[in-house]
Amino acid sequence: TASAAAAVAFAVLLLSTAVESFVLRSPPTTPAAAVKLAPGGAVPPLRTVAPPRPLSRLRATVETPPTEGVSAEDDGDGDGDGDDEGEKGEEPWWKSVRFSGASLAESVRSDFPILSTKIGTEGTAESDKKDLVYLDSAATSQKPLYVTDALTRYYHTSNSNVHRGAHCLSREATSQYEGARDAIARFVNAYSRNEVVFTSGASEAINLVASSYGRAHLKKGDVVIISELEHHSNIVPWQMITKETGATLKYVPVNHETGKLDMDVFESLLGPEVKIVSVQHVSNTLGCVHPVEDIVSLTRSNCPDARILLDCCQSVPHMPVDVRELGADWIAASGHKMCGPTGIGFLWGKEDLLNSMDPYMGGGEMIDEVTMESSTYAPSPARFEAGTPAIAQSVGIGAAIEYLEKVGMKEIEDYEHELGAYLYRRLDEVEGVTILGPRPDPKMGGKDRVALCSFVADGVHPSDLSTFLDMEGVAIRAGHHCCQPLHRALEISHSARASLYFYNTKGEIDYFIEKLEETLRFFRSIEGGGDAGAEGGDDDDDFVPFI
Repeated sequence: TASAAAAVAFAVLLLSTAVESFVLRSPPTTPAAAVKLAPGGAVPPLRTVAPPRPLSRLRATVETPPTEGVSAEDDGDGDGDGDDEGEKGEEPWWKSVRFSGASLAESVRSDFPILSTKIGTEGTAESDKKDLVYLDSAATSQKPLYVTDALTRYYHTSNSNVHRGAHCLSREATSQYEGARDAIARFVNAYSRNEVVFTSGASEAINLVASSYGRAHLKKGDVVIISELEHHSNIVPWQMITKETGATLKYVPVNHETGKLDMDVFESLLGPEVKIVSVQHVSNTLGCVHPVEDIVSLTRSNCPDARILLDCCQSVPHMPVDVRELGADWIAASGHKMCGPTGIGFLWGKEDLLNSMDPYMGGGEMIDEVTMESSTYAPSPARFEAGTPAIAQSVGIGAAIEYLEKVGMKEIEDYEHELGAYLYRRLDEVEGVTILGPRPDPKMGGKDRVALCSFVADGVHPSDLSTFLDMEGVAIRAGHHCCQPLHRALEISHSARASLYFYNTKGEIDYFIEKLEETLRFFRSIEGGGDAGAEGGDDDDDFVPFI
């Protein structure tokens, strides 16, 4: 029976755990809808996942070479893939690959103490712990000493409230706080420092625009356009404000043939009734870079009154971003994805536009004059920064930007293109794995994708896959990545995601692939223990992960 097979599988796992001294740690985070106790507290049956249906909904069907810039000698079998290990006793293609930017990672890894962490719980022998391989930077990046030292130094030497005191500490705290604003303005090439508003993150930045601008300008008959690929932070605020104002929310679907935004549908949605277009710069699940130039040009040509917001959470940390070139009205970004602290991000907006918007919150700092009858408001950015701000976090994001500038954003972008192309090609060769999103386009030189791959594996739930890899020290993401509508469009509920940053190395990708293949072989060896997830089986949302 399924339960018996699962019990055998679990016993095999425990045996291998004892032999190799693996230590199970906390279970992965699982959506509430997927957490259901097995009857009687028994070990839940191991699910066998049917092949994804239809495959074209998961990955683009365009047949193009998977990478450009990752080179290896031809394997001599006529297909040019360099894969005939064993045919002539040659090494596989990937062993001879060398990155031109490899020295970048080597030069910065010592700046990130956490990267030398050994993975294991209390009581695990040091020799049995695993080296951390952190492949979850799309969720949050690691923090360099340059940033953590800046935070400690601020609290030890400059801690005070800003803008409110004439004493030395207040002046110093204010200088560091406003210096961080200057750093962001410089980093995105803003026209003025007054265009940079500190927020708690990108979510607050988008909510600020939806609430302040949307509430004042949207009405029944107006249209807001988003896409099916968006993070929930760029969906839910627009659902809330269109419901409140009576405006209509429309979305651009994913093109199942290309794995990208369906630009034909986007163009068909445009018209004078469109007032706001809000889309990602880079997809946090599919890894594709959206054609922002085309989106902005088409919007400006067809929607004279429309404003454009870009969610730049996955672009600002990884490539040079110039707001003057983008041509949008606002961009939102998070500090914690770009080597900064959590709890801080920013909204960039055109100064005249920001000054025309009502405050998002009321309180101290954001006022000009207050009487018992009414109040007037300070100009941007102060009008959107009510109360005591996140001073230390702002200092931290300023330090993060200084650090990234020292490393070099162009150097980061170039190296990550090498990493991303290599990750895609290696993952694409793993049996039973389907990568989500478009294949790299050689004509774009790899710049149409970032160093991120979401994928599904036949026969293994992403949560199980992530848990087993975690036992090997490999940290990847499992879930819907805050993109439930996109996963529904792809007819899956969850996926796994490996996302890289400039501190990752070729060796870490190779180790990840090695352990991924070992994990998949383990699950295939016990396949058949249950039919949940197979055709006619239980719904995927009802599945309890094996671990």
